[in-house]
Amino acid sequence: MEKDAAGNAIRTRHPVYYLTMKIVSEGVLEGEAVFPNRNGDGCNSVRFSGKKRPPYGKVPKLKKVKYGEPVKLFNGKNMDGWILSGKGAKNGWEVIDGSLVNNPVQEEGKAHVYYGNIRTVDTFEDFRLSLEINVPEGSNSGVYLRGIYEVQVMDSYGKEPDSHNMGALYSRITPSEAAEKPAGEWQSMDIVLYKRYLTVVLNGTKIIDHQPVNGVTGGALTSDECLPGPILFQGDHGKVSYRNIVLTPILN
Repeated sequence: MEKDAAGNAIRTRHPVYYLTMKIVSEGVLEGEAVFPNRNGDGCNSVRFSGKKRPPYGKVPKLKKVKYGEPVKLFNGKNMDGWILSGKGAKNGWEVIDGSLVNNPVQEEGKAHVYYGNIRTVDTFEDFRLSLEINVPEGSNSGVYLRGIYEVQVMDSYGKEPDSHNMGALYSRITPSEAAEKPAGEWQSMDIVLYKRYLTVVLNGTKIIDHQPVNGVTGGALTSDECLPGPILFQGDHGKVSYRNIVLTPILN
């Protein structure tokens, strides 16, 4: 801040945003972002790194894959094998009548309470995931595959297909048709994730047919698409119930 002879402020200099990046090896870059603090006092910086996404290669053939033994991810009795995800988040998850239920209660007129997601302790790579979902009217959740790809769970019955509606790969792949059931009814979802190709069958209708996945979706646990990851259910958006959660690994 500059002042005149009487000590009055005449001009304030704001720090400049800037971004630097450099390639450190083939397909890998590092960078730094510098930005002003909100209170106007000095700057802050964040260092980051990134790597080039591997090519898709030839389209893998699902008919040739071999499956292992099915794994029951939820025993219907307790939350063994699951942990809360989200630093400082409140737990809205509990087991009710054999279902994994999330109820993120918000009190009108009070500050928003952040509720956590829930994820498996184990991680997975390629698999078929079968489960049943019950979404109340106006509610919203999501099923994250490897912790990075969100298949949308939402009350979107009666709406045209959209990349943000039930069964979509959120903001990435729009279902070929609407196959939702009305809010409050149990719905079946069968998902196959093989390499970076996705198939989704909703209530017996194939709505995504072995489509390539173009990058992670919002809320991903990591940006690395080459790592195994957990199954994660979104918990901060609304009430939802899951049951009969079975994962069958693909043996590469």
